[in-house]
Amino acid sequence: MNEIIRKRKSIRKYDPAALNETDLEKVREQIGAVKPLYPDIRFSIKIETSAKSKLKGKAPHNLVFYSEIKKGAYENIGFIGQQMDLFFSGAGFGSCWLGMAKPEEKAESGMSHVICMAFGRPDEPLHRSPDDFKRKPLLEISEGFDERLEAARLAPSGINVQNWFFVAENDEIHCYRKKGNPLLGLMAGKLGNIDMGIAICHIAEESDSFSFGKKEGVAERKKCTYIGTVGR
Repeated sequence: MNEIIRKRKSIRKYDPAALNETDLEKVREQIGAVKPLYPDIRFSIKIETSAKSKLKGKAPHNLVFYSEIKKGAYENIGFIGQQMDLFFSGAGFGSCWLGMAKPEEKAESGMSHVICMAFGRPDEPLHRSPDDFKRKPLLEISEGFDERLEAARLAPSGINVQNWFFVAENDEIHCYRKKGNPLLGLMAGKLGNIDMGIAICHIAEESDSFSFGKKEGVAERKKCTYIGTVGR
């Protein structure tokens, strides 16, 4: 498995000092290299220093993700953003998804703010051992066998709900989002779909080749929404 997936963690305490221009240029280069889950959905990523957050040990920088809002937009941002999260962990920087943070800048015309990600130099251990992950066992979140599912199991999710289910068959993985608490309304759906994109990113990282899309004839599952199928 990808070594970074095996040891990454969400960092909540940061050195308040800003990164130098050389390091920020590396971040910009990675932003330019990310691959979307849905190439037809417009998005942008900006670096800000003033996104509002209640995170303790507030990070000196934030990535702000914007997107046109259409079907698949939130999964797309989760997929893209998790590439940045893994980059930060591998480059020696800490990062953390911020579901409730608000940016200072307004979105470009035709796009909306989706979510933020804190990043900077960590003021706590950057990595953890596989035994330190608090995750549901594979039997609770999947059916069938595919070695890539372990990477999906280790993916981060909002308040660690792990609201996903995967069915592996015929060298494909059908991806479902468990229906959330209706009392949480649209926010639960938005964050749940971002989380799906994050988990699918981990599957992609473990794939020799990767494709994703909705497939005809995939079985519905009770209390779940079918998101799409990963092939290779």
